[in-house]
Parts: sequence; C-alpha cells; structure tokens
Amino acid sequence: MLQMIVLLLLFFVMIFGIGFILNMLIKTTWFPIWLFLIVGVPLGMYFTWDESKSFTANLTGYSYVDISVALAGLAGAYVSGWTIRKLRQGGYKMF
Repeated sequence: MLQMIVLLLLFFVMIFGIGFILNMLIKTTWFPIWLFLIVGVPLGMYFTWDESKSFTANLTGYSYVDISVALAGLAGAYVSGWTIRKLRQGGYKMF
C-alpha cells in the first residue's frame, strides 16, 4: 500500500512538472492534458497489450493500481494547467 501511495505521488508530480514546463514553453494551458490522453495512455496500453488475449480480456487485465496511476497523471496534468492559468491571471506574463 505504501508503494502505491509513493507511485501515485511520484506520477502526479512528474506529470505536473512536465505539464508546467510545456505550458511555459508552448503557452497553451490545456495542452498537457490532451498530450497525456492522446499520446501517454495509448502508448502505455500498447506496451502492455497481449496479442493472444481478446480485447475485453486486455481491458479487464488492468488493475485498480494501473487505473489509479493513470488518473493521478491526469490530475497532475490538470493541476499544471490550472496553476499556469492562475499565475497568468495573477499578472505573471512570463507564463
């Protein structure tokens, strides 16, 4: 259980940091969320996909740990966009 908590925090902070940097460089607020959903999740599914199983067996093969880690990453991407938006509203023009 402790390992799962550390994994969730680590993934949240990692995606938050990457999203924050991407938001500063590209100057788009919600780009990290779309990047995570369009590129990150499908790549994660591609590398764990088993060709010998059916589609539903592959989807039900993901445990609650896998899904919660993906949700922690999605939350990190959302919070990075929210943070950049609040910083821009606060008058920080470099963001």
